Amino acid sequence: MIEYRLRARRGTWFAALMTGVLLQGCSREPVPVASRARVYSADVTGKAKACEVAKVAPADGQTVETIMKLDDSRGWCGLPLRQSDAKPFDAGLLVERPAHGSVVIHQVGDDTRVDYTPDRGFTGSDSFVVKMLPGNAVVRISVNVVPATPGA
Repeated sequence: MIEYRLRARRGTWFAALMTGVLLQGCSREPVPVASRARVYSADVTGKAKACEVAKVAPADGQTVETIMKLDDSRGWCGLPLRQSDAKPFDAGLLVERPAHGSVVIHQVGDDTRVDYTPDRGFTGSDSFVVKMLPGNAVVRISVNVVPATPGA
């Protein structure tokens, strides 16, 4: 009986401690959005040696076009996008797939980045279309993959 009472007291003490810890976490002021954005080395590792992108700022419901030029060094080339209020988009939908590569849409820092990686050994023209949400902005990207410069 004594052992049961000690366990019950320990359990009550632990519950009171954890409630205080949880409530203390709720009393903090919210962290500004800009300080929450982090860029990790994985977000910049593997970029193509040569990557040029004409940046665009798609508005709600608008269709914009841009050109991406990269080499075939097996790296990605990324297009950073933001909403008109400088926030990253919530999601991107690949409406038309590229014929000779792959696309990844993800958040990097305060941007939503659309990364294109050409298939191994591919040089030439490719294209794809991405629809950004919210707002239904459409981005048409024409890609030109050139041979990598030897020794670069």
